[in-house]
Amino acid sequence: MSDLLPFEEVQSGPNPVASVIWLHGLGADGNDFVSVVPELGLPAGLAVRFIFPHAPHMPITCNNGYVMRAWYDILHFDEISRHADEAGVLASVGMIRALIAAENARGIASSRIVLAGFSQGGAIAYTAGLTHPEPLAGIVALSTYLPAPALLTGDALAANAGTPVLAAHGTSDPVVPLALGQKAVASVEALGNPVQWHTYPMPHSVCLPEIRAIGQFLGQRLAS
Repeated sequence: MSDLLPFEEVQSGPNPVASVIWLHGLGADGNDFVSVVPELGLPAGLAVRFIFPHAPHMPITCNNGYVMRAWYDILHFDEISRHADEAGVLASVGMIRALIAAENARGIASSRIVLAGFSQGGAIAYTAGLTHPEPLAGIVALSTYLPAPALLTGDALAANAGTPVLAAHGTSDPVVPLALGQKAVASVEALGNPVQWHTYPMPHSVCLPEIRAIGQFLGQRLAS
């Protein structure tokens, strides 16, 4: 366990039968979504282990090299795209695979694990989830985009070709424009993944109706 990213852990009940690995956004940390768990409204009796990892610290080029917690460097960006460091994306995918393997070792099969993430964390949830070598239970992508579409090709997609996705976005998001979220959803649907798409009248954030929709999705995907 010592080689894993540090993380916060919350259980919705004793003896968890499923896990959610939830990735924070740029500059935040694993505590960012811990308080969401009680608001999800998970079905009674569904015990889920939530893992909230802390991303490594690194300089971010588009932020003048400022060091913060991040899943990869963003070289530059514009209104309709983000230019991510693909090597950094792959490094974080490897870190998430290690967390999945740790859950496997604790008795949770990959098919009982959901990857979730917000903003930059959602970008890694998309990439790690769609390319994981074993089928996952689902992917939750919040206020996010595809950071490196070139990685989503060929045999890497085989295991999770039909894995359901919940994607949500604020209609007035000034950080990750709605168009980026829509573009990602169109690309993921084109890969063959069923997507539940939700929009909410909010900026770059989350809201209670969105959290409840996530809880319903998790209940559906993780029910025994």
